[in-house]
Amino acid sequence: MALTHELKTIELDISSCRKCPLGNIRNNPVPGEGNSNAAIFIIGEAPGREEDLTGLPFRGRSGELLNKIFSACGFNRDDHLFISNIIKCRPPNNRKPLPEEVRSCLPYLFMQIELINPKILILLGASALAFMVDKNLKISRVRGHWIHQENRWIMPVYHPSALLRNPSLKKDTWEDFKKIVQKYRELVNPDHYSKYV
Repeated sequence: MALTHELKTIELDISSCRKCPLGNIRNNPVPGEGNSNAAIFIIGEAPGREEDLTGLPFRGRSGELLNKIFSACGFNRDDHLFISNIIKCRPPNNRKPLPEEVRSCLPYLFMQIELINPKILILLGASALAFMVDKNLKISRVRGHWIHQENRWIMPVYHPSALLRNPSLKKDTWEDFKKIVQKYRELVNPDHYSKYV
């Protein structure tokens, strides 16, 4: 209960945040969603149009695809996952977040990770990889490879929007998520069920 209360406090801080100009032009902030005790924490880049309208992460076409992948893995947002973004407000026209926006917003994400204390981080795409690990790494080179950092296992994967643009990436992404299921069994629940893995 205390953990949920602390996460709600962060959400309230995000909802009143005006540390960068995005706070003044958003419809809704998108703090994140999922299980406050999740073993898996997913990090995207920034909210898009659907997310800005609903205040919930990954609600558009990318979110639908991501939910299909989670379902195939035997994961869902209520039980296994917490999902958020590098920044919590939508940039105009879905442009990439500016460095000052990221600097203003990243502390919220770090607080969420510290509170939830997941064993596995999934980084969706190049921006999440750059800001969470190393800006010099290329997603096409390191996707599918585990990175062990600060006592967590980190898996960079392609962002679902990249899969929508280039469906040929889906095969590699499914191989990456199979590794995530296997790591989840190793670290959390050896009996975790997936029909496909």
